[in-house]
Amino acid sequence: MLRLAIRNVMRHRTRTALTLAAIVLGVAGLILAGGFVQDVYVQLGEATIHSQLGHLQIYRKGYYAQGSRKPIEFALTRPNDVLRQVRAHPAVQDAMLRLNFSGLLSNGRADLAIVGEGLQPDKEARLGSYITILRGRMLTDHDRFGMLVGEGVAKALKLSPGSRTTLVASTADGGLNSVDFEVLGIFRSFSKDYDNRAVRVPLAAAQELLATDVANAIVVLLDATPRTDQVKDELEHAFAERDIEIMSWHELSDFYEKTIALYKRQFGVLQFITLIMVILSVMNSVSMTTFERMGEFGTMRALGNRSRTVFRLVVLENVVIGLVGSTLGVAVGLLLAIVISGIGIPMPPPPNAESSYIASIRILPPVIGAAFLVGFIAAFLAAIWPAHRVAQIPLVDALRQNV
Repeated sequence: MLRLAIRNVMRHRTRTALTLAAIVLGVAGLILAGGFVQDVYVQLGEATIHSQLGHLQIYRKGYYAQGSRKPIEFALTRPNDVLRQVRAHPAVQDAMLRLNFSGLLSNGRADLAIVGEGLQPDKEARLGSYITILRGRMLTDHDRFGMLVGEGVAKALKLSPGSRTTLVASTADGGLNSVDFEVLGIFRSFSKDYDNRAVRVPLAAAQELLATDVANAIVVLLDATPRTDQVKDELEHAFAERDIEIMSWHELSDFYEKTIALYKRQFGVLQFITLIMVILSVMNSVSMTTFERMGEFGTMRALGNRSRTVFRLVVLENVVIGLVGSTLGVAVGLLLAIVISGIGIPMPPPPNAESSYIASIRILPPVIGAAFLVGFIAAFLAAIWPAHRVAQIPLVDALRQNV
């Protein structure tokens, strides 16, 4: 039966080619669409991680809920001890201290409410690979009273590299303190909201401003993003007896979660439409091919073959076509993915961002496997109704097609 099915497939070359074309195009399209969607997810996630959040952030328990209003009250206890223990984890590339605060930034003529980050500049330079310096330069550990300002802050206060500013904030004992800074650079991250409000200063300068020597966050950079949840669980177990909470980057980024939910719905609809088009195209091709061969199947039955034999033969032919077409579709999809990725796909800025980027097609086994199965199952399902109908047609009517 298999040999006969293969011979029939080879004998009806034009009809077979039409069916194969539908399957190949559908499978290749699903591979390209799936790889493109996954690349959007990955690039958006990496931009979120490497522009601000890191993979994990460690706080004193309760900081995430209330600490933004009372940053000093939720400072970490013995942060350097926590830092050493975190860095000892084999998946951790680096960990750094931050002191988050809020205050007023003045250029001498106008004031702007800002959120500030006291940080370790050289370590943050390794983390912030997705931060673009539009003008000026990055902070270094030698810039005691240097400042980086977000693009939106610079526009609001008309700041440029070399500008002098005054930063005012509440100290640990409830008083007010001010420190003068020099703007060294203007940056753009992947979040427009963050750029409209954020300034970055060295950790020592932030501690002097707040009259404290504490830090309220540890930012953790891992060797691989997929290990985030695993490392988080392991660190939570290690710090189970300490007054500490650990948040992953996707928990901290409401923007990322909402954007991904939007993209998943949009691309989900696109992939569903592609799937339906594949099934309908294959079904149309198979139906035409099957009914054109009605006389052939009538002759088989007249020679003693049962209806179920005809049914099995039609289904088996399309199983062979489905396997060949899906394999060719995977090959074509992989080739196109490599070519397109080599050229790159210019993309506009995503929601709440101003930076465009170059997308590619990611080659992922789950996407390839799903596309292959769709092509194969489409060919199989598309054959059932025509095969059943041909097998049930009266023998006389089937033989009449030979006249």
